Amino acid sequence: MRVEPGCLLRIYLGEGDKHAGRPLYEWIIAQAHTRQLSGATVYRGLMGFGPHTRVIHTFKIERLAENLPITIEIVDSRDKIDTFLTFIETQIRSGLVITLQEVEIRQLQGRPEQ
Repeated sequence: MRVEPGCLLRIYLGEGDKHAGRPLYEWIIAQAHTRQLSGATVYRGLMGFGPHTRVIHTFKIERLAENLPITIEIVDSRDKIDTFLTFIETQIRSGLVITLQEVEIRQLQGRPEQ
C-alpha cells in the first residue's frame, strides 16, 4: 500500500448555482478533470441551508427541492489543490463555501490473483 500526504477540498454550493449557464458543480468537476486532479465526487444533500438562505431546502417539499445542497469533494496533493483553488477563485466571485483538510492518502496496489 502506498501512503502519502494529501489534501481534501470540500466545496459547498446549491444545486441551482450556475456558471455560464451550466450547473456550477458540473463545471467544477469538469475543471478538476481537465487539470488531472486525482479524484472528485459530487454529493446531493437531502436537506440543508446556507448563510444567505431564508428557508431550509429539503427534498420533502417539492417547491424547495429545486435547490438542494451540493457538496463536492476533491482529493489530491496540497500543491495541486491550491493551484486548482486559485483558478476557481478567479472564475467564481461568490456563493461558495470551501474547506480544506489535511489527509493521508492510501492507495491499494493491485495484487496478483491467486
